[in-house]
Amino acid sequence: MANGSRHTTAVVAGALVLLGALASCGTGGGTAGPSPQPSASAARTTGDSPHGAAPSDAAGSTNDLSPTAAGSADRSASRCRTAELSAAVGRMDPGAGQRNLPVVLTNVSSRTCTLYGHPGAAFVDAAGGQLGRDPKRTPGAPATVTLTPGASAWAGLSYASPGVSGARAATPAALLVTPPDERDPLKVPWTDGAVPVSGNASSVFLTVLEPGTGP
Repeated sequence: MANGSRHTTAVVAGALVLLGALASCGTGGGTAGPSPQPSASAARTTGDSPHGAAPSDAAGSTNDLSPTAAGSADRSASRCRTAELSAAVGRMDPGAGQRNLPVVLTNVSSRTCTLYGHPGAAFVDAAGGQLGRDPKRTPGAPATVTLTPGASAWAGLSYASPGVSGARAATPAALLVTPPDERDPLKVPWTDGAVPVSGNASSVFLTVLEPGTGP
C-alpha cells in the first residue's frame, strides 16, 4: 500500500513538471502574448509637426531673424508708401517699332524711404476700366533704391507699336502705377497715344526700379 502511494505521488509530480514546461514555452513565443505597442514618441514623424517641418531643437533655437527675413523686415519698415510718392511718365523713346517710356516715382514726403522690385501698372479708360492685361515683369536683379525727400526711381515701360505689330489698340485715359508692396495706385494722365490691348504682340513689359528718372 505504501509502494502504491509513492507511485501515485511520483506520477502527480511528473505531471506538474510537464505542465510547467508547457506554460513556459507558450509565453516565450511571438504569437502567444500581445505584441508590445510603440510609444507615442517613437511613432511620431516629421510629418506630424506643423507643415511637415521637423521639430526644432529647443536648446539650439533662437528668436533671431535670418538675414533674408531681417532684410525683408527692414524693407517693410522703410518702404515708400503710396501717399509718400508722386508718379509720372517720362518722354517716349521710340525705336525699331518699339515704344519705351520711363515710369517715374518721386518721394514727396519729408522722410527717406525705399523702393524694391517692380511697380505695378495698368492702362485704364475714362471710366476706370482696365485696357489690356497687366504688364509682364521683365527678368532683372532687383535692388533696394533709397529715396531721400525729392529723389526719384524709374522703371522702363515698353511695348511694340500697334501700327507695326498689328495688335488691336486702344487709347488709355490714364496709367495706374502702384508702388511695390502697396495696394493703392497713383493715377497718371496718359498722353502717348494708342497702346496694344489684345491680339499678337500685345504684351507690355515693365522693368525693375532703378535710381533716377530714366535713361
